[in-house]
Amino acid sequence: METPLHLPRPPVRTGSSDYDLLHGAGNHAASAGLVNANWYRCAVPRPVMKELMQRNDARALRDTALWYALIIASGLLAWSALDTAWAVPAFLLYGTLYCGPADSRWHEASHGTAFKTRWMNEVLYQLACFQVMRRPTVWRWTHARHHTDTLVTGRDPEIAVPVPVNVFMQLIGFFGLIHAPREIWRVLVNATGHISAHDKSYIPEMEWPKVVREARVWVLIYTALVAGCVAAGTWVPLLFIGLPSIYGAWLYSFFGLTQHAALPENVLDHRANCRTVYMNPVFRFLYWNMNYHVEHHMFPMVPFHALPRLHEVIAADCPPAYPSTAAAYAEILPNLLKQARDPGHYVRRPIPGATPASSPERAPLSPRTA
Repeated sequence: METPLHLPRPPVRTGSSDYDLLHGAGNHAASAGLVNANWYRCAVPRPVMKELMQRNDARALRDTALWYALIIASGLLAWSALDTAWAVPAFLLYGTLYCGPADSRWHEASHGTAFKTRWMNEVLYQLACFQVMRRPTVWRWTHARHHTDTLVTGRDPEIAVPVPVNVFMQLIGFFGLIHAPREIWRVLVNATGHISAHDKSYIPEMEWPKVVREARVWVLIYTALVAGCVAAGTWVPLLFIGLPSIYGAWLYSFFGLTQHAALPENVLDHRANCRTVYMNPVFRFLYWNMNYHVEHHMFPMVPFHALPRLHEVIAADCPPAYPSTAAAYAEILPNLLKQARDPGHYVRRPIPGATPASSPERAPLSPRTA
């Protein structure tokens, strides 16, 4: 069933409380037909899709081995630079490689598409979650919700840039100064056996014990790490494990902002609320082809290595890709500033076959302001 490009409703705006999964605009989104809805999908011949969905251990093993080799090499460089002026850039390089690509690796492994072999996906998922500091079971389910209800206000827990945009919070969040400390606190809470009502709203009850077990493992690791720092009289070990999840976070923020920032909420068409951005081979390796984000959201079970081919198949039915990361940011930054002043503003992508009257319109966020 083909989903219409938009659900026409009066353009209204509310405050950040509408993004709350318990008391926000979720019920209104459900009544508007935006929850677990049928999304628009480009036509792909069945034999082509079957070919695109083939998973491959070799490609993921090669990329993962190269990634960890780069982490180890940069770690050795950082170690050799201790007590010198080169320590700052050396550790910045190490932290960037340790944390930045971990974001796309946990993401791909959460879909089970990185490797053909299931246990390999799980190993990479657990390691990458630890490196990027995301609680594994919690984020597996937040991401499932993100794909089911992408940018649906009050339902999607992964909306990175709520409106009206708080520029200061976005700046400090860009450098990991919000996410990592918040996750550490939540790990400590989970380790006591408590799971928040917020998390319970999207995590199945049978998964709650896993959340607690994983948190306790993390607490043991960090306790041992801190104890080692105290015993050795140095905090250098934390520069290699723990703190890189903060000082290396800028890279995944840099990539991640291109995905959905300044695009409309509450539309049922990924061509309207996702970006595909052409990137150079180094960026594509670090980001694991998540720059093909329209394609990934439309067909999330297509592995990372097949996304460029999928892009070619559906390109004629999608908005033009951004020619570079710089071009994407040239659109994103001024429009985020506009959203700070005018939360009703958003970027309208040119949807093939859509007329101005049928272009995607943002649904109202809440009955409180309608």
